[in-house]
Amino acid sequence: MPTRPFALMPRWRLLLVLLWLPVTAWPAAVDFDSQRITVALTQEPPSLNTIRMTDAVSLFVIGHTEEGLLRYDRRGQLVGGVAERWEVTPQRMTFWLREDARWSDGSAVTAHDFVFAWQRVNDPTEAAPFAAIMYPIRNAEAVQKGDLPVTSLGVRVSEDGALLVELEHPCGYCLSLMSHATFFPVKQAFYEQVGDRFGAEASTLLANGPFVLTAWTHGARLVMQKNPLYWNASEITLTEIEVGYITEDNRTRLNLFVDDNIALVRLGAETVKDASARGLRLRTFASGGLSFLRFNVRDGHPLQHRQLRAAIASVFDSEVYVNKVVAIPGYRPANTFFPGWLRGVEGRFVNEYPVEPRPVDPERGRQLISHLKTELKTDTIAPLTLLTVTSPTGTKVAEYFQGLLKQTLGLEVRVDQQTFKQYLDKSRKGQFDIMFASWYPDFDDIMTYADLQASWNGNNRGGYVNPEYDRWVRVLQSSSNQRTRMDAAAELQSILIEDLPVLPTAETGSAYILHPRLKGVVRRVIGADPDYTYARVLPGP
Repeated sequence: MPTRPFALMPRWRLLLVLLWLPVTAWPAAVDFDSQRITVALTQEPPSLNTIRMTDAVSLFVIGHTEEGLLRYDRRGQLVGGVAERWEVTPQRMTFWLREDARWSDGSAVTAHDFVFAWQRVNDPTEAAPFAAIMYPIRNAEAVQKGDLPVTSLGVRVSEDGALLVELEHPCGYCLSLMSHATFFPVKQAFYEQVGDRFGAEASTLLANGPFVLTAWTHGARLVMQKNPLYWNASEITLTEIEVGYITEDNRTRLNLFVDDNIALVRLGAETVKDASARGLRLRTFASGGLSFLRFNVRDGHPLQHRQLRAAIASVFDSEVYVNKVVAIPGYRPANTFFPGWLRGVEGRFVNEYPVEPRPVDPERGRQLISHLKTELKTDTIAPLTLLTVTSPTGTKVAEYFQGLLKQTLGLEVRVDQQTFKQYLDKSRKGQFDIMFASWYPDFDDIMTYADLQASWNGNNRGGYVNPEYDRWVRVLQSSSNQRTRMDAAAELQSILIEDLPVLPTAETGSAYILHPRLKGVVRRVIGADPDYTYARVLPGP
């Protein structure tokens, strides 16, 4: 077997391999008799360690192999996962677990598995990126700061085996958190057995979800097979999901779909036109995410100066960016850090607390640059480093911003393109001036975006610190009154517009093509997307 996917090979070598390999070596997109499908990923999953995972690629795999207390059903409703029933009060959440919830080694999933996992997330030595998402749990913040031991975390096992979660304060969104991967269970004995390799290989991941990861050839292939021990296995039709290809190239993935090698293909701007010309049926999906520029505002970086951030914002046109640069159906211009699907008090937040588009004014941008140079007593602004992912889309948007800032403001921009894993590493270390970023919601509440800029959030990669912003996040976090919470979110929105630690560029969308014989695929705003859990293959003609 080759050590890298065929899609990444030079064409001449690919033809030689095709001649050498038997036909059966090429996976088919769908197979009715065996109920198996083949799909493609754009990136290698960086890690399947649920304690430290942060990216959507890894979540796709984890969402099929692991399960938390709650999950989302086919209609997007929150339903029981490992938890069979639950009770919520302003002070506590109690979850009673299913007796037939099992790990793939046959052992029972217990409340202790959740206690162990959550304590690991809150342990400050772990430095879990999503640790702050657990702040509503009693003592979580003090534990993460090292002021209390992890055993003080407000989560324990009751006498009857239920999971008891004590809350720091009333929480209007905490139930929806239970579907997030950070809250998934981890079996302590297995975790301690595999050590630092937890989630790094198929053999170091223990499943309790609909599928089990049975093979993982890094950079090339993953196989997820139906988990016969899953409590709801009778409702799972697919026997195998094979990630047969890992390639960032949009055109390669389209060709794989056309050649009946993969069952679903997401399209880029250039492949949307190709697919339309071939007469293929395009589907669109508002994925609920937000793309944005993240500015490194730490001392010593050029973007610590608000004038420079405001200058960049003054020359950016979201309409042009969405329609001319990205050019993918489903994308929409963004004027706020809070996407349009988020709930407000009675309707959508963006309708109840509207934001006017920022005027495009290059002359004002140049004035701001001039004032900044005078203030700093310099004739030049140091070249800016723009961090992005190595991909066709990453290249395109990087070149667009590089040209825009040079032509309108005279700013030099050096593009730093990295593999997905290296990109995440550099962003965590703050090794950038501007970072092209995107964020997809973790749970069904505006907090999933609001606390990203809180000073304590591990995903606040730009180092933004604003005590007033933090104060309003606390209000949003600790109140159960929706009007109070949304008024607080509106204050946060105003601060972000004024301070500009981030510049929203677009609300994300997805254009894709689905194999006509594959049914039951769910596209999700929250959780694993696409979700093949309840998919099935229809018989051929």
